Amino acid sequence: MRDVHVPDGFIDAPVSIAAGAVAVVGVGVALRGARRELDDRTAPLAGLTAAFVFAAQMLNFPVASGTSGHLLGGTLAAILVGPYTGVLCVSVVLLMQGLLFADGGLTALGVNITNMALVTVLVGYGLFRVLLRVLPKTRASVAGASFAAAVVSVPAAAVAFTLIYAAGGTTDVSVGKVAAAMIGVHVLIGIGEALITAVTVSSVLAVRPDLVYGARGMVKPLELRRAGADGSAEPSRA
Repeated sequence: MRDVHVPDGFIDAPVSIAAGAVAVVGVGVALRGARRELDDRTAPLAGLTAAFVFAAQMLNFPVASGTSGHLLGGTLAAILVGPYTGVLCVSVVLLMQGLLFADGGLTALGVNITNMALVTVLVGYGLFRVLLRVLPKTRASVAGASFAAAVVSVPAAAVAFTLIYAAGGTTDVSVGKVAAAMIGVHVLIGIGEALITAVTVSSVLAVRPDLVYGARGMVKPLELRRAGADGSAEPSRA
């Protein structure tokens, strides 16, 4: 497998049902929590974030010989629009991919949402917030925390998949081989995801820091300086 999209029949029915129940609960909690995160300014950004994650997941980048990966997007979405809304964005993307492109089976939708939405957001956003508590309140710190959080979130999703496979995998591949293949490759995929996440968050911070949920109130918009009539520098909001 080149990513953690799980196809139909790869996980047995009891474990798929259990993962589906976890996903339903998680999405239900996210629906309630998103009400506190979304407003007239951030709702459009949530739509753009979901569209960006959808498009980015369709593009694969090489990470090793014969292996490719793509953005998972949980950490990026959580930092931009909030953890609850981030879960919803990635969940909608996974549902659309399953319906329109058969990328991840519909019977495995609960497994995919658990791995790629719940785990990535919980691990990625949780680490992001912890790092911001100890780092200086600067744009560079936000970008660095975004990078580190995304790096960790991707192999975390691979670990979650491995545990699910150990509980209900239907193939004769050993858990050890699955773990070695998935976690090793996803460490490399995580680096690619981290670069995309850090660049995207930094770009939004540069023009509209008020729209980055994870850094709200931490950084101010860039200011341009123009010469006044007496030659002094006057601030001009970018």
